[in-house]
Amino acid sequence: MRIVDIREKTFPISSPIRNAYIDFSKMTLSLVAVITDVIRDGKPVVGYGFNSNGRYGQGQLMRERFIPRVLEASEESLLLEDASNLDPHKVWACMFTNEKPGGHGERSVAMGTIDMALWDATAKIAEKPLFRYLAEHYGDAPANPKVFVYAAGGYYYPGQDHSQLKDEMRSYIDRGYAVVKKKIGGADLGEDLRRIDSVLSVLQDGQKLAVDANGRFDLDTAIAYAKALSQYDLFWYEEPGDPLDFELQAALRNYYPKPMATGENLFSMQDARNLIRYGGMRADRDWLQFDCALSYGLVEYLRTLDMLKQHGWSASRCVPHGGHQMSLNIAAGLGLGGNESYPDLFQPFGGFPDGVRVEDGFVTLPELPGIGFEGKSDLYALMQGLSA
Repeated sequence: MRIVDIREKTFPISSPIRNAYIDFSKMTLSLVAVITDVIRDGKPVVGYGFNSNGRYGQGQLMRERFIPRVLEASEESLLLEDASNLDPHKVWACMFTNEKPGGHGERSVAMGTIDMALWDATAKIAEKPLFRYLAEHYGDAPANPKVFVYAAGGYYYPGQDHSQLKDEMRSYIDRGYAVVKKKIGGADLGEDLRRIDSVLSVLQDGQKLAVDANGRFDLDTAIAYAKALSQYDLFWYEEPGDPLDFELQAALRNYYPKPMATGENLFSMQDARNLIRYGGMRADRDWLQFDCALSYGLVEYLRTLDMLKQHGWSASRCVPHGGHQMSLNIAAGLGLGGNESYPDLFQPFGGFPDGVRVEDGFVTLPELPGIGFEGKSDLYALMQGLSA
């Protein structure tokens, strides 16, 4: 059993949308195929992965450092002890050879993307959905294929008025979502509050709005928003300041007693641990959004979950960023609190397998081997082109 090849291709996911910090007009991502010599149904097993939106494609890093290390390693050094399957932990260690600690930015995205493809291949070799494989090997409870999801949208569009914003949010509610999210910080406080009021006007009992500043605010602005947002019953107030400004995050608990969320731009277990140590996050109400595809992959995410448990946090307080099926499988297999979802954006990489519908804010994962990419026809068509 061995990895025959690892291929990467960069794809555009450009869009005219913007949040408080960046626009997506030139956004790209990397799609990766890990090709093995294992045969299932007459074909080689291929694992696929891609990085989440908001970080660009990482093909050059992969081709220069990480892919050659894996392909040059001995077969047995990348397998489980009984040689029955790939060992993603050993492959991860191989990729990290000659890498100094720290400096997690782009490197963590490149490794996380390859790692996703490795787990997809591993579960396919085991002939199981990844969420069931994870529950059996790493979980504390049986897998639960029913996962909470929320609709991420509410970006700033050129020329968008409040009626169009309301129409967008209605469309999510009509598709079964109970929680929707919109951006803040891309306009002044007054306009953002008017946009919030517009969205709340279309929500019914039991439906909630989350807001996301994408790290835009300094402390004074974050506090001003916290005070203004306190009048609402929001699902959460997300990433008000720079992701590494733990002092700012900790200070906000004095001004915003309701749920907050952050963590999507922390790319290692160590940075996640510093957030827990110094960021003032509250395990009884706040939410953690670490995204395995951006933070060295599931191997590192497992370390992060162990760290959280040691600090008294439940995995159910994790609702990852990224809107991809990898995190859906982790949520179903390891008991996370849910997952972000992009009903319309970043297609075909966002969304669910064909036929999966949102019902009362939840989706139920189908019993597809691996991550389940083969069940999403538009995405799988791209993937097949990379592995042919």
